[in-house]
Amino acid sequence: MRFDIITLFPELIQPYLNVGINRRAFESQGAIPAQIEVRLWQLRDYATGNYKRVDDRPFGGGPGMVMLAEPLSACLAAIKNAREATSSKTSTSANPTTPVVLFSPIGQTIAQPVVEAWADARGKFGAGAILICGRYEGLDQRFIDSHVTHQLSLGDFVLSGGEIAAIALLDSIARLQPGVLTDEQSHLQDSFNPSINGLLDCPHYTRPEVWNGVPVPEVLLSGNHAKIEAWRQTQRQALTANLRPDIIAAKKL
Repeated sequence: MRFDIITLFPELIQPYLNVGINRRAFESQGAIPAQIEVRLWQLRDYATGNYKRVDDRPFGGGPGMVMLAEPLSACLAAIKNAREATSSKTSTSANPTTPVVLFSPIGQTIAQPVVEAWADARGKFGAGAILICGRYEGLDQRFIDSHVTHQLSLGDFVLSGGEIAAIALLDSIARLQPGVLTDEQSHLQDSFNPSINGLLDCPHYTRPEVWNGVPVPEVLLSGNHAKIEAWRQTQRQALTANLRPDIIAAKKL
């Protein structure tokens, strides 16, 4: 699985790939290659002129700047050529329909089902994608119409650029890869996971048994796993009903 990221600020993304548990997905383990290969592409390297300009004023007037189609197109072509060259060296078929993803407020919200689809190495996105981190007022629409196949969003708010969204997508995909988490079953209990019917996760407790005068719920100390799971399920449903009634309504629980 390979992700090529077009960005003006690769230095925002690179540190994330080297820290935390999820770095296991991005690091080679001896003879075993990384599960997720990430390549960062500096967009300004594909701009022309003395100033390597990547943006200009919008037609029709208005505030802000718009990213130019030409350097984006040149960078995208370089990435596709590099992916094809890598495929030929490894005797695998190049994917001519590699998804090109733009992070945008108008895109599909990145929810758990979306993440699971992108994380499935055997699925339609198993070869990864080309991710575009926009800046300023956005991209020239002609580039979007010609090359972008998917648009994704973190939610109904606006960021200064797509780098944070790219990191969020990579993080959510990486933790679902085999061997990345210390306990491969832990993500099955995460909020929104199908294994808990898409509900919010229940509260968790650890030592000491009493903290600031508040004890751990007695059922968690009982050793009765059936009762513990029943308590957790009740907590999940109550918490979801209180904080996310839209989930309850959608699932008709």
